[in-house]
Order: sequence, then structure tokens, then C-alpha cells
Amino acid sequence: MTVVLYTTLGCHLCDQARELLLMVDPGVEIDAVDVAEDDDLIARYGERIPVLARNGQELGWPFGLLDVQAFLQQN
Repeated sequence: MTVVLYTTLGCHLCDQARELLLMVDPGVEIDAVDVAEDDDLIARYGERIPVLARNGQELGWPFGLLDVQAFLQQN
């Protein structure tokens, strides 16, 4: 399973989001996308990161372990 993690350098919340993902599913593949590299992504996610995306669904911060579990179980 692959999850997109919208992030940027120096984002401690993004580090926490990555840790939560790996706690829920140690085998998850994380595709980290740096929003700072694209103006459209900055406009869409700049103040919302970290954001997880999978199968057309998004989960924006703040979220916890149970939220990540539920998110990964969605089809």
C-alpha cells in the first residue's frame, strides 16, 4: 500500500505523521511530496500539512493513531 504524505523540509508535524503511519502499518510505502516545490501544492496544502492522501481520500492534520488506522482501512 502506498500513501502520499504532503510535507516540506523542517516540518516536525510531518515527522510525527510519518511515525504514526509506520506504527499502524510498518510496511506502508510513503511517497513524500514536498509542497514547497510546486506553487499549486503550496496553495492547496501549504497551511494544512501534513496531509495524507490515498485512493482519492485525504486526511489533514491534526490526526492521531486511530484516525490513521481508519484512513488506511478505507477503500
